[in-house]
Amino acid sequence: MSPIEYAPGDYFRAMDLADLFSREGRLEVDLGCGDGSFLVAMAVRYPERNYLGTERLFGRVRNTCRKTERAGLTNLRLLRVENTYVVKHLLPPGTVSRFYVLFPDPWPKRRHWPRRLVQPEFLQAVAAALRPGGELCIKTDDADYFEYIGKTAAGCEVLAAGPWEEDLPPTDFERHYAAQGRKIYSLRLTRR
Repeated sequence: MSPIEYAPGDYFRAMDLADLFSREGRLEVDLGCGDGSFLVAMAVRYPERNYLGTERLFGRVRNTCRKTERAGLTNLRLLRVENTYVVKHLLPPGTVSRFYVLFPDPWPKRRHWPRRLVQPEFLQAVAAALRPGGELCIKTDDADYFEYIGKTAAGCEVLAAGPWEEDLPPTDFERHYAAQGRKIYSLRLTRR
C-alpha cells in the first residue's frame, strides 16, 4: 500500500486528522476523486492546504497515489472508502473547509434515484463535518440531476445555496463533457 493511501486504525470512530496530515492546514475533501487529476492539481496549486480524496475503486486509488508520489506532494492523502460513510462516520465534526462533489453518477432512472449521492441525509452529514462558513461545491453535466440537487439542498436549512464560478482545474469528466459541448452546472452550498 502506498504511503499516500490512508487506512484508519478504527473505521468505527472519527479519524484523528493529526494522523492523516503531519501539519496544520485547511482541509478540503474531494468525494469520489476519480482519476485524481483535479485533486493532484489542487494540491499543487495550494500547497498550504491539506487534501483528502475518497474513492472506492482500487485502480483509481492506485493511479492517484502514483500521480501524487510523482508530484512529490505531502499535502494529499487518499481513503478507499465509500463517500457517504466517510462523511457520516470518519470525518470529525466541524473540520472540513470545503467538499467537492464533481460529476457524481446521476443515476438517471427514477427507480435508481435512492442511489444518488446527494440525498437529505448526506447533506446533513456534510453540514456537520463542515466548519461554519465551509462549503460543498458541486458540478454536474446532468440537468435533471442538477435540478434534483437544487430541490434537495433547498430542504437543508443549514446550507445556503449560491453560484460557484471559481476558476479551478478541470476534472477528467469536465474536460470530456466540455469537448462534447455539454453544459456544466455548478452550485455552492455554504454552511450557515
